[in-house]
Amino acid sequence: MTKKIAFYGKGGIGKSTVASNVSATLAKQGYRVLHIGCDPKADSVRTLVGKRIPTILQQIKAKGREIKREDLVFDGVYGTQCVEAGGPTAGVGCAGIGITTMMKELTRLGVFEEEWNFIVYDVLGDVVCGGFSLPMRKAYAEEIYIVSSSDFMSLYAANNIMKSLIHFDKTGETMGGIILNRYQDEMDEKIVSNYLGKVHAKCTGVIHDSNFLKRADYQQKTVVEEYPESLATKEFETICEAIKQPVKDLMITPFDEDELYEWRETLVEEEGLIHG
Repeated sequence: MTKKIAFYGKGGIGKSTVASNVSATLAKQGYRVLHIGCDPKADSVRTLVGKRIPTILQQIKAKGREIKREDLVFDGVYGTQCVEAGGPTAGVGCAGIGITTMMKELTRLGVFEEEWNFIVYDVLGDVVCGGFSLPMRKAYAEEIYIVSSSDFMSLYAANNIMKSLIHFDKTGETMGGIILNRYQDEMDEKIVSNYLGKVHAKCTGVIHDSNFLKRADYQQKTVVEEYPESLATKEFETICEAIKQPVKDLMITPFDEDELYEWRETLVEEEGLIHG
């Protein structure tokens, strides 16, 4: 059985770092992993392959529609197989076209039918409309994981993503959990735990703010490969163990916008999580 998961989150929150290290961890453990970057920046697999790779849109433009599997799928660390959807030039055309084109081409070539243990989608920021909503649909991704910090705007984005999930599957049952990134102190965990309790979601794992992550990124490597004994690597191993487990159906109840702002005010005025 193939488990298909997608990572969403606010732009710049470290989503690609989380997704690529999850893929590397699973592959290191012997699983067959297909990692698909769904961002026009085309930088999701950079640390898995050690460099940027041609995108599907670039290859179609250069070679036409008769491109082959080897034109689109590249070898990464620990045997990961890596794809970048790509997108149009900034400011020109629909950014989601890369995802829709990628789905068609990988389907045509039978890539999705290969024996994968995991297919991992790394999706652009907090954009959940048009082409970027495709991985949310059950035909492509069975579980959605949201990367967030305790910052209000990061949780604001997470809340919007959960509302989109309910739009597509009515119950939000594809919600795997939230991964708390950039953990610095107990206040981060208290804020996120408070939020998750209110919306009936769960925390899949915690990743501390780490210099090892920064160092590995500059070397275009995953922290799992470059610093295997680091705390960050162990945290990704813990997250992967959670991802392997069946998702317990949770009836998530994300806030509407007014409720979200009221919740923030409650944290400040009553809960004492921000002051005191």
